Amino acid sequence: MSEVKAHSTELTSQYIAQVTGDLERNTKEQERIGQEIEALQEQLRALQQDHTVLVNMQQALSPASPAAEAVTAAAPSVPHQASAEPKQSKPKKTAAATAKKTAAKKPAAKASSVKASETAAKPTLVEVIRGHLEQQSEPRSAAEITTALTQAHSDRSVKTTVVRTTLEGLVAKGHAHRTKQGSSVFYTAAAVSEPAPAEQQQEAAAG
Repeated sequence: MSEVKAHSTELTSQYIAQVTGDLERNTKEQERIGQEIEALQEQLRALQQDHTVLVNMQQALSPASPAAEAVTAAAPSVPHQASAEPKQSKPKKTAAATAKKTAAKKPAAKASSVKASETAAKPTLVEVIRGHLEQQSEPRSAAEITTALTQAHSDRSVKTTVVRTTLEGLVAKGHAHRTKQGSSVFYTAAAVSEPAPAEQQQEAAAG
């Protein structure tokens, strides 16, 4: 009986250890997938914003419709008809109203174009994070970068998990470096190689 009980206790311990390990892996996998989802949602919002900007620009840059041009071109011939038949004065009024509406639409289209240009000039989160890293003289953690960006860009919803995922993407592309100090991870911008001065290039060519 004692041997059976000991064997049962050993199996129970093995099951507990296996379940504990599976639970830890499951939790880590959930965290990883959650971070990826947040990063993808940020990219989706950026794409939707770009789509809206492009649609506004397309509408602002598209030429006037042929029907409006035809009505505007026919407007000068209306007074001759009115002089012959005074009762037919409504087409003249309609043409004038159409021309007035067309003139009113132009400032609105111009304002829409200006607004679209301002929105298009807004940098993406990746550009903001990379620019912030390039301005730092010391390594920064994801939490420090998140705090700085939240203060500098109050109109953005910046989360530490999204910032960390973006930083890892910059590291993978060679735009940033990652260093680990104890349990903390810090990031720095990758050094940009400066082109040699013209004089040095001429000396190298002469040599």
